[in-house]
Amino acid sequence: MDSPFDISARLVDDLVELSPTFGTAIGAAGGDSEWDDLSPEGWQARADLARGVVTAMAPHLDHPDRAQRLAAHVVSEFAGYTIDDFEALDHLRALSHMASPFQAFREIFELIDHTVETSAHDAAARLETIEHPLAGYRETLRLGVESGEVTTRRQCEAVLAQIDRLAGPASAWNLLVVDSPIPERMTAAVATAQAAMAEFGICLRNEYLPEAKVEDGVGREVYERAARSFLGMAVDADEMYEWGWSEIDRLLTQMRTVAGQIDPSLPLQDVIDLMETDPSLSIDGRDRFVDFVKARQDRAIADLDATHFDLADEIRTVTVGIAPPGGALGAYYRQPSEDFSRPGGIYYSVGDRHVFPLYQEVSTAYHEGFPGHHLQIGTTTAARERLSRAQRVLIWYSGYGEGWAMYAERLMDELGYFERPEWVFGMLASQLFRASRVVTDIGLHLGLDVPEGAPLHAGERWSFDSAVAFIHRVGLQPLGYAESEVLRYLGWPGQAISYKIGEREILELRESERRRLGEAFDLKAFHSRVLGSGEMGLELLATVVSEDFDA
Repeated sequence: MDSPFDISARLVDDLVELSPTFGTAIGAAGGDSEWDDLSPEGWQARADLARGVVTAMAPHLDHPDRAQRLAAHVVSEFAGYTIDDFEALDHLRALSHMASPFQAFREIFELIDHTVETSAHDAAARLETIEHPLAGYRETLRLGVESGEVTTRRQCEAVLAQIDRLAGPASAWNLLVVDSPIPERMTAAVATAQAAMAEFGICLRNEYLPEAKVEDGVGREVYERAARSFLGMAVDADEMYEWGWSEIDRLLTQMRTVAGQIDPSLPLQDVIDLMETDPSLSIDGRDRFVDFVKARQDRAIADLDATHFDLADEIRTVTVGIAPPGGALGAYYRQPSEDFSRPGGIYYSVGDRHVFPLYQEVSTAYHEGFPGHHLQIGTTTAARERLSRAQRVLIWYSGYGEGWAMYAERLMDELGYFERPEWVFGMLASQLFRASRVVTDIGLHLGLDVPEGAPLHAGERWSFDSAVAFIHRVGLQPLGYAESEVLRYLGWPGQAISYKIGEREILELRESERRRLGEAFDLKAFHSRVLGSGEMGLELLATVVSEDFDA
């Protein structure tokens, strides 16, 4: 009988066959010129694969070897969520501003070095054959229309705007021609892909948009199921909504205190305006900004390796760069390839910006890089002997991953790595933004009222416009970014709460372990147990860290 590690490794191999773009993401060889099957048959094949994994893992849930037993539980749980999503027909509605199959048509090319001839030919081949996955995608969306499983007009219009950019003169694909070793083929391939994308946009506008829903929210049942798959734990949306408001109150109080340390003569908003506009508190120039972030990362790694974390050799360096244009604004982490030949790194999608106020950027760097995503994902990826392959390169829970990154921000404050009050304020602002996400996401999808006493729109029913205003004025995000954020929440229900809820669960787990172990509690050991357990749902994580899993 195959072991859980064997089943896990085969799952990854089978998924690479079904999803060449996943293969590119993890650095698997051989499929960089191919596309996923986005037709209904392709989605069915993924669901069948997940069902087979659940069946194969069932006899191993009480395996005598801890690592094998853990693999069986983690992989089975993850596959189970995949099955749930398929049976709920999520794939028929998979068209959204930020988190749908469509975004891969742009993002996948960021993972290929188009200046190397072999890779350039692969990228060109993908562009030349893009009509095939687009045709399958159209078939799936058409089935959704026929069965009444459609996304909203707002999400469809957001994707249409992205299509217009990809098919237009400012297309991100044009960057593939720059410094290409095969400029003639690449230029022609880009033109072919743009024509296919323009045709897809026409079909989407004419056939899908008229059938799309007007109402933005998904309702309680769909929302709590979706949130459960992001968190890996039971979801009580009402409790989380109430907690989110209390967290906003707590953070605003702390921010007013820190604002007084920056300039006691100014009210809170004026302090923010000062930090946004004072040249002495900003960096002018993208290269200088990248150097600043890289220096913070290098120092944190040098200081905390061996004292608070045990770092694998592969993750003692993190790359920092500016992302190609065309994506949603903000910072993100790009995971390393499975063999680390492509290192992990922080990327900033900055639009037209060249001046960077620093008060929030220090916290963002710790979140996206070290000791946030770079440490968590890198540690998991490097644990070849201890964790199953699916855990190392496939499984991802936002509650665990984003929760850890939020915890990392707070930890760096506890350890004294926000040396200026402006940077402490920025960390609190980051926390406030994520708390604002909790109430906005839940309120929009469940059709709730803003409670009396709220800092904005008290007593009103949530709407798109009020949510944008809330993320802008309370969450302290630029207006354009706030609009993009709310589009994201509406197209990705339950994901936005995973940051703060995940952080809350990890903090509560830390305090629970501190109480359980008393003087024997060791922070580094706690971190090792959380990170060393790899990706999993938060409910299972609590069992594993508390050692109940070993009982």
